[in-house]
Amino acid sequence: MKKIFPLKAPGKDDARVRDKIRHELNKYIRRERKKTLPEGFDLWNLDCKVGADATNAETLPPKEVGGAIDRVALAGAAEVYVEIVATAGHRTFARPL
Repeated sequence: MKKIFPLKAPGKDDARVRDKIRHELNKYIRRERKKTLPEGFDLWNLDCKVGADATNAETLPPKEVGGAIDRVALAGAAEVYVEIVATAGHRTFARPL
């Protein structure tokens, strides 16, 4: 998913607009994680980028996307660019020392 969301809507509070964006992104992430994995893979890795535009987007883990949207809004941007790409991956376990 590559999408540009407007951060302002006429007649709506800006905080509610950001909540709606986060809700749509969470729905997309849940839908991607439910998809059937290719054989030999354990999980879906989600590569997320958030910024005022595509050139200034920073790479973040999925849990930090909501906070990044708030930071972009506080910086005064009129819209936010969000990119989420799901790739099949392998689970890694930390080995005890």
